[in-house]
Amino acid sequence: MSDLGEWFRSIPLITRYWFAGAIAVPLVGKLGLVSPFYLFLWPEAFINRFQIWRPITATFYFPVGPGTGFLYLVNLYFLYQYSSRLETGAFDGRPADYMFMLLFNWICIVITGLAMNMQLLMIPLIMSVLYVWAQLNRDMIVTFWFGTRFKACYLPWVILGFNYIIGGSIINELIGNLVGHLYFFLMFKYPIDLGGRNFLSTPQFLYHWLPNRRGGVSGFGVPPASMRRPAENRQGEGRHNWGQGFRLGDQ
Repeated sequence: MSDLGEWFRSIPLITRYWFAGAIAVPLVGKLGLVSPFYLFLWPEAFINRFQIWRPITATFYFPVGPGTGFLYLVNLYFLYQYSSRLETGAFDGRPADYMFMLLFNWICIVITGLAMNMQLLMIPLIMSVLYVWAQLNRDMIVTFWFGTRFKACYLPWVILGFNYIIGGSIINELIGNLVGHLYFFLMFKYPIDLGGRNFLSTPQFLYHWLPNRRGGVSGFGVPPASMRRPAENRQGEGRHNWGQGFRLGDQ
């Protein structure tokens, strides 16, 4: 148990709370401590009955059962793996900026969920984070299950197809990929590659709650320190050298 506790405390702060919530809320529903009826995102209950907690619980809840357990565990692994790597990589030392990325993606997903009557939001948010990681490491070679190798930029779409095989649906994954693309475009592609204006900036209150650990203030539309050199040194190249590849499943 001490090893498990040390491993849990080693998870980056924001990912740690997200990971814990993604375990605790489904467990609460599974044990019947709270009826799953109150954990789904139902537009009528949220809008007309003012059950304002539903967008939050729907982000953490997943109906774990014999037919969904494997899909849940796979996505829990993706949450831990890619959120940790983003939080300690491109967003290292900038927890406020990472939290704002999650909030931006979450708000977009909640709006989409209300419009499309999506009751569960866990997978879309995880996929949006995975998509951002894949774009920041787009030219790196990753090894997926069964030894298949490809560039990281294709990983979200490979996982979309994989989840379709084991889950039978791609709506959640597709929404997550689209939201992740929207964030990546507004954060990096448009202001850095296309020279456009910065549409997003982290609210100052998040910096007060989650101060930078390296000093200074980073805003959206400004590449992380680890990305500035490749972005600045591009000389007409169409490829980026952001991040490092790894084998799926490596710790």
